[in-house]
Amino acid sequence: MRDVLDELHKRWEAGETVGLGTVVSTFRSSPRSAGAAMLVAEDGTVSGSVSGGCVEGAVYELAQQSISDGAPVLQRYGVSDDDAFAVGLTCGGIIDVFVERVNPTDYPELGQVNESVRAEQTVAVATVIEHPEAGRVGKHLVVWPDKVTGSLGSARADDAVADDARGLLATGRSETLHYGPEGQRRGEGMSVFINSFQPPPRMLVFGAIDFAAAMARMGSYLGYRVTVCDARGVFATDARFPEADEVIVDWPHRYLAAEAEAGRVDERTVVAVLTHDPKFDVPLLEVALRLNVAYVGAMGSRRTHDDRLARLRETGMRDDELARLASPIGLDLGARTPEETAVSIAAEIIASRWGGEGKPLTELSGPIHRDE
Repeated sequence: MRDVLDELHKRWEAGETVGLGTVVSTFRSSPRSAGAAMLVAEDGTVSGSVSGGCVEGAVYELAQQSISDGAPVLQRYGVSDDDAFAVGLTCGGIIDVFVERVNPTDYPELGQVNESVRAEQTVAVATVIEHPEAGRVGKHLVVWPDKVTGSLGSARADDAVADDARGLLATGRSETLHYGPEGQRRGEGMSVFINSFQPPPRMLVFGAIDFAAAMARMGSYLGYRVTVCDARGVFATDARFPEADEVIVDWPHRYLAAEAEAGRVDERTVVAVLTHDPKFDVPLLEVALRLNVAYVGAMGSRRTHDDRLARLRETGMRDDELARLASPIGLDLGARTPEETAVSIAAEIIASRWGGEGKPLTELSGPIHRDE
């Protein structure tokens, strides 16, 4: 829902009624992940996507019907000989889409959800998508690490779902969970989709060079909160990096250590060291390679890499720590320009996250999409 939240909140704030379709479960090679959403306004305007085009027409009709009668609906879309090119998924996957009516009366908690997401606070929205009592379908419970608002219809259900939602928040996962009608751990009848919203992951780019500007653009495009850091104030300016969320003038190793100490670096953070200057990158990599982050890459030739490894070993770094370093940085795409290099680095980050091999799909078999 994050991709349509701004538009959704704008219309909610104006008192409008819209239809919202959300992917709540996926199977096999589904085109969008759980949480992807599509908004349909009363005037017919559409924002977002649930399937990349395969079933949008069918969801559009359900959303318009929901606006009209207020009835939420859970619909499964798969592939068959009859509907593959009508309302099915031609990719062969299966998705469950929950369609509901949203306005200030039906969804009073939305304002708090939007406020938390904009403030980059961790929050989850739990929505009943199946229940024996039709009146409880579509109810929402908003869960923060330290509080909740709204209700799913009973205190027992609220307590059980809030506990599980906090567990999903800790890992940033969105998922449909199943309970008994009153939230019993063992039972069936109630299905709840928990949509987790975490602050965007961070991309820390060190070295205020032209490659860093291209990397900042790429990181922003991929949804990272991008920081560019360099000790040289004459180069590290907002004007040179307009697409970075922040530009910091500080010694890279000192800045990274301070951010880690303050708890602003986590297992989703990626670090791109583009300085290729030993006085900057060696102390920086000493810090970075000992942090629990998703990726650490360093730019430089193979000769630079060998020299860097020797210098890092002299500082006492172990081989297992050095093995975490992606250097020379990026996948072998034949990149030359800063923009092409940024694509190469981004490709390696994506492959690292999802377990990709970086090979052409034509050379592989099996599922295209991997689970995290």
